[in-house]
Amino acid sequence: MAEARTALRKPLEGLLVVALEQAVAAPYCSSRLADAGARVIKIERPEGDFARGYDTAAGGMSSYFVWLNRGKESLVADIKNKADAELLHDLLARADVFIQNLAPGAAERAGLGSAALREKNPRLITVDISGYGPGNSYTDMKAYDLLVQAESGLAGITGHPAGPGRVGVSVCDIACGMAAHAAILEALIARSITGEGSTIETSLFAGMVDWMNVPLLYFEGTGAAPERMGLAHPSICPYGAFALKDGILVLISIQNEREWANFCRVVMGEPDLPKKPGYESNNIRVANRAEVDAHVGSVFATLSHEEAEARLREAGTAYGFVNTVAELAHHPALRRIAVETPNGAVSIVAPPTTRDGAAPALGAVPRIGEHSDKIRREFQRANHPAARAAQEERT
Repeated sequence: MAEARTALRKPLEGLLVVALEQAVAAPYCSSRLADAGARVIKIERPEGDFARGYDTAAGGMSSYFVWLNRGKESLVADIKNKADAELLHDLLARADVFIQNLAPGAAERAGLGSAALREKNPRLITVDISGYGPGNSYTDMKAYDLLVQAESGLAGITGHPAGPGRVGVSVCDIACGMAAHAAILEALIARSITGEGSTIETSLFAGMVDWMNVPLLYFEGTGAAPERMGLAHPSICPYGAFALKDGILVLISIQNEREWANFCRVVMGEPDLPKKPGYESNNIRVANRAEVDAHVGSVFATLSHEEAEARLREAGTAYGFVNTVAELAHHPALRRIAVETPNGAVSIVAPPTTRDGAAPALGAVPRIGEHSDKIRREFQRANHPAARAAQEERT
């Protein structure tokens, strides 16, 4: 029985996380902590996290909100209200982690700055998420994912040669949330050794420019930024998408000369092609990209989906088909999991990792303020006159 209980225990059970959050980056981070068993109390305005209103695609709820807020408790509170502010401080006195992505300076003005909180609770791990980080001329600017895609240079290297493009998901938010999640886990490990919490700062811009290291280093080393290539690779050839005779796009990747030789022999039916001028090495093929791609494309244009797949598998060539979202929904590698919402169960993509062969069990998505009364009874100073007055006003 003891072994069974140990197997069912989640790694972050017993931890209390308070999240004064909205939108994507901070909720992404805290949702991963909730998946791992932490108790996450999400502080919402009376109208709720504005991401609740992004769409109604997930069973009548926002697809963003369902994705990022499973397993959390929702507490409606106004940090400008004296009783609610005291409740929040009572929560934080017992919390392990505090995450906030308010506008720059708002947390400090509300008495929720990291320095003040950690002076009261040295074991607390505070996480401040912003658009551009502190101490620079962009600090006070509003920042949303697409704006940061543009400011970070990501849009400049993304898309078709005709112009910059947007990555089709909130990649800056996600990069930031991932970085914050990793930093929190590191801080929890450090606290288990030292007994001290940590002050963590990160931003959408910092998360994305970390991912932009290679383009930046390439530019500084060569004087030229990587070109926008659409579905092609700037420094490898052939590496791109080619149309089959049934209109489907297949994307291939050749990583070395051995793979190129096998591809020429099996897929192209031209075992001597690697010896032909303009085709001998990757650097030469990149310089001769237009001719190489046109020649490879002419062969693929004669093949069906099934014929191309059979040849590519035989050659050991890395390949993938350029799927639509509709095709993703039926992909053989896609794992899904049900999450409960106030409107019923919604099937979402399962978390990307498993532990001991199993995906985590996901908690339900909360209604606005679903847990307010329970949390107030548990944490609020019951005899405080302002607390009683605020409760009576709400009821």
